[in-house]
Amino acid sequence: MKVVILAGGLGSRLSEETIVKPKPMVEIGGRPILWHIMKIYSHYGFNDFIICLGYKGYLIKEYFANYFLHMSDVTIHLAENRMDIHRETAEPWHVTLVDTGAETQTGGRVKRILPFVQNDSEFALTYGDGLADIDLAAELAFHRQHGRLATVTVVRPAKRFGAITVDGDRVTDFREKPEDDGGWINGGFFFLSPRVGELITDDSMIWERQPMEALARNDQLRAHIHRGFWHPMDTLRDRTFLESEWASGTSKWKVW
Repeated sequence: MKVVILAGGLGSRLSEETIVKPKPMVEIGGRPILWHIMKIYSHYGFNDFIICLGYKGYLIKEYFANYFLHMSDVTIHLAENRMDIHRETAEPWHVTLVDTGAETQTGGRVKRILPFVQNDSEFALTYGDGLADIDLAAELAFHRQHGRLATVTVVRPAKRFGAITVDGDRVTDFREKPEDDGGWINGGFFFLSPRVGELITDDSMIWERQPMEALARNDQLRAHIHRGFWHPMDTLRDRTFLESEWASGTSKWKVW
């Protein structure tokens, strides 16, 4: 089972960080958020990754090219041109890095990697900026059971501001940042048939628009409901929140 990660966008709302690196390389607890996402999948036995590169994609290539060095304690003997490894941490990952274009939209990126998954019955797809304590094994079982072309995880996001109910000028209820606003949204963890590529025409197509709309219209899209932790990293505020969660040891997405 291959996992496709969309990691090529500009991340303009997090410009404080993304001016120098792609958003999936913004760190949480000293590791790129991309690493955290891959650890979630790896926990469920998904270790074959296809990463769609775009904006500053060379930095992601360099990270994985030097992954062993990043994750090990070493002594470097410069005069002797050799290195001693004291502690090494490796992952059972197979990582394919595909340049899908700096300006390509999400649907176009999926279209470009189809040759890598065309012989598979299904593949996973997610974004390079969202974390969750999602049960991927349960979602895959659900996907296979319903037999449609696509499954999307749906979540209820927390509100960013307090909710107030008023009657005239009288406040009848107040809740500071309630857990959700009552609506379901795209949580970004998909299982898909490669046949979804037939719905994508070119690089300009956005996955979340025409392709997903067509899947829903043709009864080929099912929702896997996730009621647990889910949080995107869209802004500096989000990054600060996720960093504080990791530092406190309460990071719910750490299922490994």
